[in-house]
Amino acid sequence: MTDAKRPSATTPEPIPSTDEALDRLAMPLDAAMMTQRAIRRVLPDPVDDAVVLRCIELALQAPTGNNGQQWEFVVVKDREIKRRLAKRYRQAWNLYTRFALRYLVRQDPATARTVKAVQWQVDHFEEIPVLVIACLRLGVREGRVTGLRMPHPAESGYWGSIYPSVQNLLLAARAMGLGASLTTMPLWNLTSARRILQLPANVTPVCVVPIGWPRGRYGPSTRRPVGEVTHLDGYGVRTWLQPLDATTEPDESTRRPTADTSTEDPETSSEITNVSVPQA
Repeated sequence: MTDAKRPSATTPEPIPSTDEALDRLAMPLDAAMMTQRAIRRVLPDPVDDAVVLRCIELALQAPTGNNGQQWEFVVVKDREIKRRLAKRYRQAWNLYTRFALRYLVRQDPATARTVKAVQWQVDHFEEIPVLVIACLRLGVREGRVTGLRMPHPAESGYWGSIYPSVQNLLLAARAMGLGASLTTMPLWNLTSARRILQLPANVTPVCVVPIGWPRGRYGPSTRRPVGEVTHLDGYGVRTWLQPLDATTEPDESTRRPTADTSTEDPETSSEITNVSVPQA
C-alpha cells in the first residue's frame, strides 16, 4: 500500500456490525494488552446493547476480594443524565487544569497531548453514546461498620475488587474496536452522583468508562521499561534495569540499592508527568 492510500492514524475505521464486533473478541490477549490505551474521542453513533452487555459480561469474570462479587454496573444512555454528570466533570476538570496542570502542560508535551484529549471528552461528554459507571456494594455483609473506616487490608481488597473487572471491560472494548477510557472526575461529588444515578446508600460509584466507536485508531502505548519499575526483594534493587544474560546471575552491584545521585529536582523532573490525570 502506498503512503497516499495508507489510512491515517486519525482516520476512523468503519463501524462494524454487532456480529463483526463480537467476532473480534478472538483477538490474542497480548495484542489487546499492547494496544489498549485511552480512546477519548469517540463518535456519537450508537453502540448496540449486545456489545455493551458482552463487555460487562467479560468484566464479571474478574476476581473480587473474598469472591464477594459486589459489583454493580450502571449503563447510561440518557442524554439528560449524561448532561448532569458532564456538569460535575467540568467543575472538577476546570479546577484541576487551572491549579494542578497549568504549568505542567507547558513543560511536558506528552501531558499536553493527554490534557487536550481529556478536554475534548469534557466538552463532548453528552455526545458519548454510552457511559458505564462501575460501582461497588458495601454493606454489613461486605464488612462495613457504620462510622468506622475499614482496616487497610479490608479497604484495599474492597476498592481493589472493581478495577480488575474494569480492566477486563477495557480489554473487551479494545478487542471489539470500541474506544474507551477510565475517569473518576464526574463522580467527585459523591452525594450528587448518587442522586443523579439513583443509587442506594450501600452502592458507591467508583469510576466511569465512556464508550463509543473511535474517531481515530488504536496503536501501541508508550510505557516505561519493565526494569525501571521492577525491584527485587526490596525497593530500589533494580536488578533487571539492564538486559541480563539468561545464563548468568546478576552481580552484587546490581542487586544492592544505591543512593539516588540524580541532580534533578524531584518537583521539576520529567517523572512528574505521572500525575493523576485520567487514564492515558
